[in-house]
Amino acid sequence: MGFRTMRIGTPGFIPARLTEAREARRIASKSALARRLGVSPTSVSRWEDETADQSPDHATLVRLAGELSVRPEFFLRPEYHSERPTFLRSLASTLVRDLAFQRAQMHWLQEISFVLGHYIDLPDVDIPDVLEGSSYTDLRDEDIEAIALRLRRHWNMGEGPCGDVVALMERIGIVVATIPMGTTKLDGLCSWSPVDGRPHVLLATDKMSFPRRQMDAAHELAHAVLHQHVPQEEFEANLRMIEKQAFRLGSALLMPSTTFPLEVRHPSLSMFTTLKERWRVSIKAQIKRLADLEILPEEYARQLYKLYSAKGWSKGEPLDQHWPVTPPRALRDSLNLIVDNGVRSKADLLATEFTISALDLEPLCGLPAGWFDREAAEVVSLKRRADSSSRDPFDTGEVIPFPFPR
Repeated sequence: MGFRTMRIGTPGFIPARLTEAREARRIASKSALARRLGVSPTSVSRWEDETADQSPDHATLVRLAGELSVRPEFFLRPEYHSERPTFLRSLASTLVRDLAFQRAQMHWLQEISFVLGHYIDLPDVDIPDVLEGSSYTDLRDEDIEAIALRLRRHWNMGEGPCGDVVALMERIGIVVATIPMGTTKLDGLCSWSPVDGRPHVLLATDKMSFPRRQMDAAHELAHAVLHQHVPQEEFEANLRMIEKQAFRLGSALLMPSTTFPLEVRHPSLSMFTTLKERWRVSIKAQIKRLADLEILPEEYARQLYKLYSAKGWSKGEPLDQHWPVTPPRALRDSLNLIVDNGVRSKADLLATEFTISALDLEPLCGLPAGWFDREAAEVVSLKRRADSSSRDPFDTGEVIPFPFPR
């Protein structure tokens, strides 16, 4: 009977959590972290090695926590790791450091929602099984179009322009967060929590406009619908197919085949600008949608793309800033509810429930900067007058009927 060698240092230290914190801070290598701490690179390598028998002692653990802006307890809690893939776009052209940063932020988002789930009942996940036992690899374009119409009916979206996709996602039980990611190579990612099986979506706010966020969110929603059971090795092997399917379904959700094409009377950039005001979808996405539906001939679509680029719209389209981009609400409202009702104080949450800093929690939860530093507002009720004979002009109201047209 073999015995596992006990790790020297802090009991219960989890090496993967150190890797996660380092990646969340975009510290590219173990050597770079070692230089910051003034220790040997070999020491950091051993701390991050699951098979090694060494971990930092308590004093070094405290220094690590300070350097990485987490509580020491962070390294003692299990990581949130799932065997399911995290859906990230443009893997080939994206820096490994940026990918690692986003994965780490996704793990933190899943940890936050798990903690809040002890106090708040988030909406049940409402994602119908549209594949019904078949494989995503068997899907044809016409299948995806039919799935989009079925989803619109299931979620009561109608057949007109879609409202805020992020609000829809939160309504059907998906946890959504938006943060600056420091790169334009990745617009969003989708992953399932290993704890509750709930989909989580993280969207970038870099160069964000409402139409762009609509498409990014619809794309990640499509992954949640079509690809939740894809193994990691298949995801990497079939990335091109998976991304194409997600874009097709996302586009079909935003611009249904039964209604959107009927409004395109004369395909032109001017016409697409007018349609953008109603459908709140980018001009470029409209061109692609009509080309996919074979309403625009390939050659004409190419001409429109060239004219689009010549106008400089690749850097920003007309009406991009026409609509405000509102942050997700579910996590923010949950925290406000917990604090406002006196269930837990902000300081208590930071000291016991969360192991990451307020500076990380606030953007991931859609909270204003400094929210954790502010005192919770005290709710005060107005006293009603005891003298009922003294009538308060605001106490009652008079209903005035509107005259009906004759």
